[in-house]
Amino acid sequence: MTGPSAGGLLEGSLEIVHVGIEAVALAAEATGAHVTRVDFRPPAGGDPARIRALSELLSGPAARAIDAANARALARLVASRPHLVGIGVARDVIPGMADDLFLHAGPPISWDRMCGPLRGAVIGGLLHEGRARDVAEASRLAASGAIRFEPCHHHDAVGPMAGLVTPSMPVFVVEDRAAEGAGGRTYCTLNEGLGKVLRYGAFSGEVLARLRFMQTELAPVLAAALALRGPVDLKHLMAQALQMGDEGHNRNRAATSLLFRDLAPAIVRATEDRERAARVLEFVNGNDHFFLNLSMPMAKCMLKAAEGEPLSSLVTVMARNGTDFGLQLGSMPGHWFKGPAQMVRGLYFPGYTEADANPDIGDSAITETAGIGGFAMAAAPAIVQFVGGTAADAIETTREMGQITAGANPGFAIPQLGFTGTPTGIDVRLVEERGVLPSINTGIAHREPGVGQVGAGLVHPPWEAFHAALLAFSEHVRAVGPKDRG
Repeated sequence: MTGPSAGGLLEGSLEIVHVGIEAVALAAEATGAHVTRVDFRPPAGGDPARIRALSELLSGPAARAIDAANARALARLVASRPHLVGIGVARDVIPGMADDLFLHAGPPISWDRMCGPLRGAVIGGLLHEGRARDVAEASRLAASGAIRFEPCHHHDAVGPMAGLVTPSMPVFVVEDRAAEGAGGRTYCTLNEGLGKVLRYGAFSGEVLARLRFMQTELAPVLAAALALRGPVDLKHLMAQALQMGDEGHNRNRAATSLLFRDLAPAIVRATEDRERAARVLEFVNGNDHFFLNLSMPMAKCMLKAAEGEPLSSLVTVMARNGTDFGLQLGSMPGHWFKGPAQMVRGLYFPGYTEADANPDIGDSAITETAGIGGFAMAAAPAIVQFVGGTAADAIETTREMGQITAGANPGFAIPQLGFTGTPTGIDVRLVEERGVLPSINTGIAHREPGVGQVGAGLVHPPWEAFHAALLAFSEHVRAVGPKDRG
């Protein structure tokens, strides 16, 4: 046997490649060794039961059937053609809506567990509906049980931040016009703008006045313009916006501008009162986030098309109510897997800090679920000025999201990545195998009711929701999937 002796191996400085416990690496460095750390994360969080379930789902008898189901679900998502077809009153168009029902963002929650901004939105909603005369009366009414609270997602709707939808509010109506799944509809309120707005829990006089303007002027004018112009292809518009610097969640300047240009002639032609038309045009033009409330129901519409595959492991809902985070899988629609809402890492408006912030809130993570938002960060390097980080971080985020998705959406091409489609179709198996959580762009609400927005940033979902979804999906596959005949 030839070669260096054991003693010779220990001569000179030590070069160590470290995988594992950080304290071990620190001890080696203390002796003067050079340590190269490898970013290793055990699959499924290192839990033996989850690792066994994950192994079965990736290489067991059902693995190929799961892959095939995911491919079919992704194909339907990509083929979906959401169109803005109209504007209606929530009680008239949203399935199951009633006069005693308020819809909110995220998974189900009761008044006693609601966070500050969601309570603030409910108070504002009761004032707006004329159900209460002041804050104290609104709070008593909300706690009395006279108002029912249900998730927007239970009614094919989505709502940003607090997500509040009250019976008299105007809502966008989005319809899937693809050959398969045609006729499926989703709904969302109209966007108020940034700052002190109802969706961030503010309910001052200016907030209520804006809601009245949106109900009595904005919505009727836009509805008349849409009736004259005809349906708007939202997916086509989003594809253009992604190539103009948007990502479809926290940056919507290009999409809002494209929509403005599309609707402006019809607004003028459909409105006899020139001043009224001007007020509507000024409102849309002054609100760069106006299209967010269309990108969200567009994404929801696409993801509804992906539901119904019994063996699909794709995530079709991610939503937060400010207390809980919840997700749903396409194979088990309506079943929530939950964990605690997380704190957002981001940039704050002057005078505010993380101590003022509420945990993550809103249905707007539906954009990431559909492959835009945080998954399309590479398309929008300027977004980092709003949520923090660098342009290189934005590109790296999109690339990393490609590790946990079933494929890409060629209709949403990113110039900065050679016109590759956005990573689309979050696979709960890949999230658990690779230890990578979805990246979400989001706003930050003040933790107290009545204040409003205090910043924006980035957040990841809680692991608890994905761990629970993995184990439930494993049991589901055992029940309905192919059996090992060996």
